[in-house]
Amino acid sequence: METVKTKILLVEDDPSLGPLLQEYLEAKGFETKLAEDGAKGADQFFKGSFDLLLLDVMMPVKDGLTLAKEIRVSDKNVPIIFLTAKSMKEDTIEGFNAGADDYITKPFSMEELLARVTAVLRRTNKARSTDSAEVNFKIGRYAFNSEKQLLQCDGQEQKLTTKESQLLRMLCVHKNDVLDRNFALKSIWHDDNYFNGRSMDVYIAKLRKYLKDDTKVEIINIHGKGFKLLVNT
Repeated sequence: METVKTKILLVEDDPSLGPLLQEYLEAKGFETKLAEDGAKGADQFFKGSFDLLLLDVMMPVKDGLTLAKEIRVSDKNVPIIFLTAKSMKEDTIEGFNAGADDYITKPFSMEELLARVTAVLRRTNKARSTDSAEVNFKIGRYAFNSEKQLLQCDGQEQKLTTKESQLLRMLCVHKNDVLDRNFALKSIWHDDNYFNGRSMDVYIAKLRKYLKDDTKVEIINIHGKGFKLLVNT
């Protein structure tokens, strides 16, 4: 049975870099389509189906930020990595606000590009698993039904809000593994800005309170990365 290849749309206007990146990604097993400017990139995207987008920021006709914003209107989930010659913080923030999952600053090595692509695909595959049909989770002594938004322990019930339930479900899917902070924010709040980050911290505190009756269950902070739901058996 033939393996289905991961499809990448590469939008890069540099006539020497674009084909080089395409050849490298193809050699690594990715089916890679190359577009030379933002307008052609938009045309390719809306005609096809892709698992990941690599967008140069500075391009003629239509820049990468504009293209990403257009794509995010119709597709909030396809992962986007920006290729940028700029390393200023403001440009990075603008990129994330436009819907980026990651960015890589030129010049970069092929190995770094591959590592970023692989990491983002791994994260988004976990995201897809959160969209699975599974609704019942066991968390130590707790039983959690994400559809009913209900947390139960020893006959006691705690009704959760929608965001509490979404966040706890993501933690359950990533149980004993790191839940990336920005990924959770983009998935639930659809924006990883500062204020939404503070809001998520409040929800994490609430979930800790709900789970406090089982000493073998805890939600820990992973500095600079996110959170981990630990369930000790």
